[in-house]
Amino acid sequence: MTKNYYEILGVPRDATVEQIKKAYRKLARKYHPDVSKEADAEEHMQQLNIAYDVLSNDEKKAEYDFELDHPQNSQGRDAHQYYSNMGGQDFTGFEDLFGRFGGGFGGFNEQRYQGRASYRGDDQHATLEVDLDVAFHGATQNVTLQIPTINAYGQAEVQRKVLKIKIPKGMKAGQKIRLTGQGQPGIHGGENGDLYIEIQYKATDSTYAENADVYHHLKISPWEAALGQSITASLPNGKQLNIQIPKNAKTGQQLRLKNQGIPAKDVGHLFLILDIVQPPAQTEQEQQAYEAFAAAFSKFKPRSS
Repeated sequence: MTKNYYEILGVPRDATVEQIKKAYRKLARKYHPDVSKEADAEEHMQQLNIAYDVLSNDEKKAEYDFELDHPQNSQGRDAHQYYSNMGGQDFTGFEDLFGRFGGGFGGFNEQRYQGRASYRGDDQHATLEVDLDVAFHGATQNVTLQIPTINAYGQAEVQRKVLKIKIPKGMKAGQKIRLTGQGQPGIHGGENGDLYIEIQYKATDSTYAENADVYHHLKISPWEAALGQSITASLPNGKQLNIQIPKNAKTGQQLRLKNQGIPAKDVGHLFLILDIVQPPAQTEQEQQAYEAFAAAFSKFKPRSS
């Protein structure tokens, strides 16, 4: 039996939509053909796309779960075997993706469905991770997608499609771009579905985005924290600002810079997370400075309750 969609994504059957999305993103970063060095990356990516398309859609997921619990349908077919083997590769789930028309997916062709109503193609969903700089300046980027489709012979296959996508500045993390007619092709003359590209921003060790807000770790010295000094800092939006550090600031303390986040319709804020960096004592003079510091704060007990 073909490996099921939950196993492909590595999630349990009771996984939430967010858990399914998180698992897909993690695996997509590993196996996407444009970046992966894995020998079977394209095959893995095809399976991931199909599994995610089904499990991220409530209606398709419910139908798929039913078939997992009832593996033999009314025609006695294994619920996973919707089509013939193509070149040794099993692309499961196409019947779920395209919907059911009468006797099933496997025998689809134009002649069989002559005179029947047309059907609109399914909408497709993809996630695109870009640098946070795009949120402030916008960008145009080529995106390679793998789209489950039907060829001229009525056989299921996965096609690679390269699209040039314009990402305007000010898009919040998680916001979607709609590309009309770029989803699944229509059936029997029906219009194509749409493609929705969800924009996510790459997190780094120092910076990440949530909706329109940006969080940035700002390194400061112990004396800047203790004395509450004014410093100049480079911000994720490309600006340099004078920042007043509050006196006796602590590691993890946050400073909010209003309207310095992603310039969306509702402008986000920038949250500076203070990280106090302890300088090493490498010279004799630096060691003496620490000794004087220790003497000055002899009553300070960092491990006292």
